[in-house]
Amino acid sequence: MASVPAHLSLGPVIAAAGLALALSPQAARAAEGAAPAPLVQPAAPPPASAWGDPLRPPPLHVKYAQWGAAITSRIAMSTGAICGSAVKQPCILGSGGGLVIRSGYRSPGPWYVGGAYEFTKTDSGNLYRLGIFQELRAEVRYLPDTGFRASPYLVAGAGAAVYGNEWGVETGGAGIMAGGGVKFEVSRKAHVGLGFTYRPVLLAGWTDTAKIVRPTGLAQFIGIEIQLEVRTELGRR
Repeated sequence: MASVPAHLSLGPVIAAAGLALALSPQAARAAEGAAPAPLVQPAAPPPASAWGDPLRPPPLHVKYAQWGAAITSRIAMSTGAICGSAVKQPCILGSGGGLVIRSGYRSPGPWYVGGAYEFTKTDSGNLYRLGIFQELRAEVRYLPDTGFRASPYLVAGAGAAVYGNEWGVETGGAGIMAGGGVKFEVSRKAHVGLGFTYRPVLLAGWTDTAKIVRPTGLAQFIGIEIQLEVRTELGRR
């Protein structure tokens, strides 16, 4: 059997290898010029809440008309010259309890401005059949937004006061108040509260029904209130 010459049997192999070497630099350059695959960017985190807590929604800027009532206790700390050592006893101005009726405006912020009328049945040492102490005053409250249903508040006020027998007026004067308390939001439009105030009252001198002369004096009280108030939306911004 005749053998195939070596130069004829290796020719195709050498040609194929040369073609592969010639094409490989072009393929490499094409691979280098190709655009890289785009990288997937991670999703941006959600923006933080403008109020600092992403889980707490911003407060509603709502205006309210607010009104309500409170059961009050007025505890006498001192009656000054009204029941001083130079005045015949018994004391005509003691502690008592009664009712407060109030209404006002609650701003979109932390402020409440309003008025209150209060009357208390007062211990008169049996000198009056029914001693009634009455006050009409303006009030301002500061209620910070704590984000909880229960929140503290500060209150201050000033107004006029009268005192007498059976809704009568035998003396009068002016008083101020300052204190604080806590409010609990039952719903967006109703809340209950507990308040404590210091209430000095300056009363003009008078002669009572027992013909005892009562000099002008500064009486000092501590007030305790259990409050129930509701409000109606006036508008929002």
